[in-house]
Amino acid sequence: MTFRKEKDYIGEKDIDNDKYWGIHTQRALENFDISPYKINKNFIKAFGMVKLACALTINDLKIWEQTKANAIIKACEQLVNGELDDQIVVDPMQGGAGTSLNLNVNEVIANTALEILGEEKGSYNIIDPIEDVNLFQSTNDVYPTALKIASIFMLRDLEEEVIKLQDALQEKEKEFADVVKVARTQLMDAILITLGKEFSAYAEAISRDRWRIYKCEERLRVVNIGGTAIGTGLTAPRKFIFNVIEKLRDITGIGLARAENLVECTQNTDVFSEVSGILKAHATNLIKISNDLRLMNSGPKAGLAEIELPQVQTGSSIMPGKINPVIPEVVGQVGIKVLGNDVIINQCVAGGQFELNHNLPLIAFSFLESLDMLINANKTFRERCIINIKANNKNLTKTVNSSYALLTSLVPSIGYKKASEIAKELKNNGHNIKDHIVGNNILSEEEFNKLTSSDCILALGHKKPVQKDLKKE
Repeated sequence: MTFRKEKDYIGEKDIDNDKYWGIHTQRALENFDISPYKINKNFIKAFGMVKLACALTINDLKIWEQTKANAIIKACEQLVNGELDDQIVVDPMQGGAGTSLNLNVNEVIANTALEILGEEKGSYNIIDPIEDVNLFQSTNDVYPTALKIASIFMLRDLEEEVIKLQDALQEKEKEFADVVKVARTQLMDAILITLGKEFSAYAEAISRDRWRIYKCEERLRVVNIGGTAIGTGLTAPRKFIFNVIEKLRDITGIGLARAENLVECTQNTDVFSEVSGILKAHATNLIKISNDLRLMNSGPKAGLAEIELPQVQTGSSIMPGKINPVIPEVVGQVGIKVLGNDVIINQCVAGGQFELNHNLPLIAFSFLESLDMLINANKTFRERCIINIKANNKNLTKTVNSSYALLTSLVPSIGYKKASEIAKELKNNGHNIKDHIVGNNILSEEEFNKLTSSDCILALGHKKPVQKDLKKE
């Protein structure tokens, strides 16, 4: 192993010559040995896009010699393409409002560009991580801009998975449209409903999440690139400030806008609190649906056993034949984690002071973690649970015919008083309600079946929710 010597304001350090990072990254590795986590790859890609936009803008301003500019631009492109991910090594948990990550990126781009030129790593007299790669920039405008770009890309991925989950739930709504079951309020028998109608409620809740997530992107499009340290644009020429956003739009394909008030956009991070609230709302729906499915699947002998969730793995090291609802369980836990991250994000946003929020690294980590987990949870929920759910028709019919919930459906025909008398009469003898009513000629079997059919118990019918093409609205 060979080393090169690098120095900064504090002193000198030996850097492994195989590494593309430099002294600032090495100090960050020593100072912030905090977590087992890595920087999110979407964040690294977005950082590369911001650095590429800056390099292209500087090139247009004819500040660098062309060979040098080409090398820096190519190095930025490699970062965007994921070729240098393994060199972005700083801990997401770091002090300095993200300076360590920015310097890690700067050093990796600089040393990659030097290699492209055929120069030795650390030859900063030719290409300097700060003087060149970070020219006209600050961590305080690059970091939040990259974070917003990464968030938008991930929100789009999440929206696609939410759409697919909604579609899967609507397919179940159609499949179970005529499956009658007992509805429950406060966990007690209520009236009759269809399993399809219950799934329609899940689909509608996820549809709201889809709309909310789609609208989130516009909240994140306003960025502070060009504002440098505190939003005043100090050290950056006006041509750079006004042109770099155009380059960034072209590179990302996102309709980004430079903030009208760069100081405000640098100082405040409440947009992440707002969007995290939307993610929290989606998480609560996932938790609710997961819990319902677990209850309906409970048993199979001593529980409700109304549906059968797909069996994806054995459930016990001691109890033979036990299969647990592990997919709804993990989805519910993801939801709880997102709720926790929302608390963290709100605390971090509120804790900013004066012209900068020093908590940005924790905001970034928690926010991107929530997006990552929700993307994966929606996909897993759909693929490994929802699409293969089956109705336990035999048990559902048995429960319906023995539940007082059935009597409510008969009230229009036999009256509330008569229905109450039947409930009281059957309270302690455990007889089947249908057998009692048909056997005592209170109603014919045909009349009974009609009154308890899916068409009769759903006064509003089975109208399918209208699909909206959000992209056209």
